[in-house]
Amino acid sequence: MRDKRFLLYLLLLSTFLLSMMALLVSADTGVNTGAKSSALYNPDTKAFLYEKNADCKLPMASTTKIVTALISIETLDFDEVITVPKEAVGVEGSSLYLKEGDTLTVKDLVYGVLLQSANDAATVLALRICGNISDFAELMTARAREIGTHNTCFQNPHGLDSEEHYTTAHDLALICAEAIGNDTFKTITSTYKYTFNIGEQTRTIVNHNKLLKLYDGCVGVKTGFTKKSGRCLVSAAERDGVTLVAVTLNDPDDWTDHKNMLDYGFKCLEYIDLIDTVEIPEYLPTVSPDGTSLKIGLAKTGITKRIDDDLTYTVDIPSYIASDTKCGDKIGEITLKFGKNEEIIDIIAQSDVKIKRTKRRFL
Repeated sequence: MRDKRFLLYLLLLSTFLLSMMALLVSADTGVNTGAKSSALYNPDTKAFLYEKNADCKLPMASTTKIVTALISIETLDFDEVITVPKEAVGVEGSSLYLKEGDTLTVKDLVYGVLLQSANDAATVLALRICGNISDFAELMTARAREIGTHNTCFQNPHGLDSEEHYTTAHDLALICAEAIGNDTFKTITSTYKYTFNIGEQTRTIVNHNKLLKLYDGCVGVKTGFTKKSGRCLVSAAERDGVTLVAVTLNDPDDWTDHKNMLDYGFKCLEYIDLIDTVEIPEYLPTVSPDGTSLKIGLAKTGITKRIDDDLTYTVDIPSYIASDTKCGDKIGEITLKFGKNEEIIDIIAQSDVKIKRTKRRFL
């Protein structure tokens, strides 16, 4: 009996501590989602601005298709025409209602995956790339590991429930950041409506992501839902040079929670144009006797930082250029410090220079 009371005490204490932690996070950020798991991430600083149970493994529903689409974009020719196989017909859930023998381009299929959340289109792409679902799921998991995830495992390309098909809000944020770094992916997820043909039939599909119209600067990314997973949403938005990724898993009020998280992030961060902020010479002299100089500049012209972090920097460049230099060569570097962060940016040549040397005559 004493052991049972002790266990009950521990359970109540842990519940109390978790509740207090959630209240502290809410008080600190002004954000408190109704999701089982959530995260707000800034890809530029690689910093999480808000997390709630962000490492909890949960089903992800159709947010799965972020990885399916990314691999397809990276692997296939968009103009390739694919014939729908029998195995991809009649897949449960959201669909393009493809029939065996239908022909579509890879581009049409990827749009179908990301806008319509079509499970049959995802299956067609998986079979085209790997020949079977199992191998494609292994490829998805491996690609997620390359991105830096540790708690994500895929069993299919569409996100229908499976015991070993799971992720975390933390991992999904990293996956989304990688995906929107691909310009083709971001163009698709920020598209509201897409029209294409299957044979002689014209189809128009509309993006399921309401944030495209509800939130200024939204560039996607993906919705998801099953009875087991609840409502899942991964979103990304860009404003004034700042990019944010928000993730909620099992959230009954995801649209509102994402708007609140993104609003909080944009209040915290700012984009700094380094060209207007730091001082480096525009040209460096060379040892050429004809007075030739080398134009230099920063390899990266902007950073994202917290608004309340002061920015300091040091510049390390030579006094002059003593050897032939090509455009793009590293000349020196600038070290930026802001808050707890330190970032080193190369200073590079922005032109070619050949050093002319005076010939000495000996009498």
